[in-house]
Amino acid sequence: QGFKDNLHAVFCLAENAVGPRATRPDDIHVLYSGKTVEINNTDAEGRLILADGVAYACKDLGADIILDMATLTGAQGIATGKYHAAVLTNNEEWEKACVKAGRNCGDLVHPLVYCPELHFSEFTSAVADMKNSVADRDNTPSSCAGLFIASHIGFDWPGVWVHIDIAAPVHAGERATGYGVALLLSLFGGASEDPLLNLVSPLGCNGDSPPEDMERDSKRRRLV
Repeated sequence: QGFKDNLHAVFCLAENAVGPRATRPDDIHVLYSGKTVEINNTDAEGRLILADGVAYACKDLGADIILDMATLTGAQGIATGKYHAAVLTNNEEWEKACVKAGRNCGDLVHPLVYCPELHFSEFTSAVADMKNSVADRDNTPSSCAGLFIASHIGFDWPGVWVHIDIAAPVHAGERATGYGVALLLSLFGGASEDPLLNLVSPLGCNGDSPPEDMERDSKRRRLV
């Protein structure tokens, strides 16, 4: 789409199969951030590789904006429902932008509570920097799962961090919906050379009416 900024895509992938080197309860891992994690829930495994991914984006790629997106928690569907993904971010402007981008493209998003000073204590460990799962599953587990990832960048990191939990809206019954593609295109569309994406992007726009040729182009593409 002619993206004009420096863009990286980091795929955080791992085989989740039982084997002789499988993670066990009470194991302690040293993650890429250098922080240690006590395993108290072997089913909360995706956040471990996501934490490495955002740490890599920060340390190795020097990213100013880090957005992670994953089917992270079943609790997301309870928190924001089947049709809205959940967004957790350290930046109010980007929270609003995610919501607006979702409305523009149809991949709906709703904010979660961002409050690390109250919620990150759910991961307290006596033998490591943190555990990998919450102590209290009734205390906003989707927010806490996102905070686990953010902690491996650091809550004092000056950049923009956005976490989008897409566990529920990515499927309808046994079928995948493709959720997330349109959302990312809409959210970052202001930095592309595509006039339609410029039109729907909530960031990098001055609020003026689009040029006539852009409006004409967008109408034509909507018909297609």
